[in-house]
Amino acid sequence: MPRFRSILETMPTYKPGKTVVSPEGKSYKLSSNESPYGPLPSVVEAIAKAATEINRYPDPGATRLTEAIAERLDVPPGHVALGAGSVAVAAQILEAVAEPGVEVLYAWRSFEAYPLLADLAGATSVTVPLRDETHDLEAMADAVTPRTRLIFVCNPNNPTGTVCRKAEIERFLDRVPEDVLVVFDEAYREYVRDADVPDALVYYRERPNVAVLRTFSKAYGLAGLRVGYLIGQEPVAAAVRKTPPPFSINHLAQAAAVASLQAKDELMARVESVIKERSRVREALIADGWTVPPTEANFVWLRLGERTTAFAEHCAGYGVAVRPFAGEGVRVSIGDPEANDAFLAAARSFPR
Repeated sequence: MPRFRSILETMPTYKPGKTVVSPEGKSYKLSSNESPYGPLPSVVEAIAKAATEINRYPDPGATRLTEAIAERLDVPPGHVALGAGSVAVAAQILEAVAEPGVEVLYAWRSFEAYPLLADLAGATSVTVPLRDETHDLEAMADAVTPRTRLIFVCNPNNPTGTVCRKAEIERFLDRVPEDVLVVFDEAYREYVRDADVPDALVYYRERPNVAVLRTFSKAYGLAGLRVGYLIGQEPVAAAVRKTPPPFSINHLAQAAAVASLQAKDELMARVESVIKERSRVREALIADGWTVPPTEANFVWLRLGERTTAFAEHCAGYGVAVRPFAGEGVRVSIGDPEANDAFLAAARSFPR
């Protein structure tokens, strides 16, 4: 029998969002924070053209995409590192910094991939409980030790949708040692409308130990193609570029991401539609007596404790798939109005 790493025996498999079907044949997938909209025609056209060239290897450096991101964000191309989705880039970051004895610090609950990726990289996770459903940055700064090498700050936080704001972030960064890398995971940045939530690119420009992680999976609607990126100062980006396997971003993904950047105005109009639905869903839940924290992402969070699984099963009966975190709560993505109405009907009928 082949021998494998002992850590694999203790690791749960990552569980993607489920799809369910009601007895009437209805199915609304609100479990994976996907865009409810299909790709724009210009993006489909770019993918179709690129599909005629897939007999060739993709550009290993993703040069056009790197330059397009750099131009859009006004950063040098050498400050961009790419990967097959932001979760893959997070793994690349860990590969660049982690080794036995190294600590990785993050809030909990936060993005569920963090502990899996840290374990695989051989690092030790140090978690700090949320306070009022969001990061307790003061407690996180207190938790830094000489062994801390990386801190993830998911802002907005997944799965709660809550945010850290300017003053608390700056106090936190002032306390973090300069040799500790702070990565702001901004997968949902495009959905933020709170003016007091800073774009973390501001801090990357001022502080060499700050980097920003983003994705094309959410607002840009390319979840099925897997494109994410990091913006960091040259030493950070260069280290992260060393860790992925060759050709990790396929040719279709590169073409679609470039076309999506060129169609930003149309895509952001779609984002505004999601934001309007987000407000409608949250307000309706609150009117029905639910406690729903303010959210700046494309989902809402309901803390249900021991009733979490029962609620998810109840929603499934309406054909609505939500994301349960057993014993804690459910995360519900914002879909199109029909899907959102189905979820609200399910929530309204749940016995409380």
